[in-house]
Amino acid sequence: MNVSTQQLYDTASDDWQRTEPILLSDFTARPFLLQWCEPVRTLDVLDLGCGEGYFARQLKQRGAQRLRGIDISPEMVRAAQQREAREQLGIEYSAGDAGDLRHLGDASFDLVVAVFLFNYLDLEATRHTMREVHRLLRPGGRFVFAVPHPSLAFLGEKRAPFYFEPEGRGYFSGRDHQFEGRIWRRDGKDVPVRSVHKNLEDYFTALATAGFDRMPEVAELRATEAHLALDPEWFGPLRDLPLHLAFRLQKAAEVTS
Repeated sequence: MNVSTQQLYDTASDDWQRTEPILLSDFTARPFLLQWCEPVRTLDVLDLGCGEGYFARQLKQRGAQRLRGIDISPEMVRAAQQREAREQLGIEYSAGDAGDLRHLGDASFDLVVAVFLFNYLDLEATRHTMREVHRLLRPGGRFVFAVPHPSLAFLGEKRAPFYFEPEGRGYFSGRDHQFEGRIWRRDGKDVPVRSVHKNLEDYFTALATAGFDRMPEVAELRATEAHLALDPEWFGPLRDLPLHLAFRLQKAAEVTS
């Protein structure tokens, strides 16, 4: 597919707008990530790849002091800004590339989040953006992000409600190749997603070279028994499959003599 990520989301922006959980990952990933971001009260937060603001709004409602969202899709940002104009939560949204953050000052955020951003970046861009995140964080600041589980494309059937198509490539031979996929909403609508495949080693190495010198917390997210009880038909095909991989890191605090 020759469509850029910006074009992909500009075209599908209407299908991403929501006021309540509707996408699969709204159930299987974002609630967990919100808990991992706590406490957020009084923090300055940057949401990279913010989309139409669904996650950013929840962070602001939990007490973030300043919240800035950046996304590559002008149409997604337009939708976020329209919602902000109505609700006036105090979130600043702008269209931009997560790999070009030179306009943001060093040590200007307490928390940086990236919910399904790095699966759209190749390995070189991932390394660069993680270095920028480290630069932007204040000492002791936290970095929370999630990606599709690197094993998902090679497990399960290519069917609703979530899949990627590796097109014959394997876990290692598919490294740094773009896999197209779909993720479904609970109302039956599907939206396009993609993942530039990276293995576990790639993520750990990129974080280390970015300057994060502490072992990250890692969680493998899945459809839980509570999800299966809520909607057995929808979540059923995902039983026992690893869906998402979440990371939480902290930048080292300054050492005082």
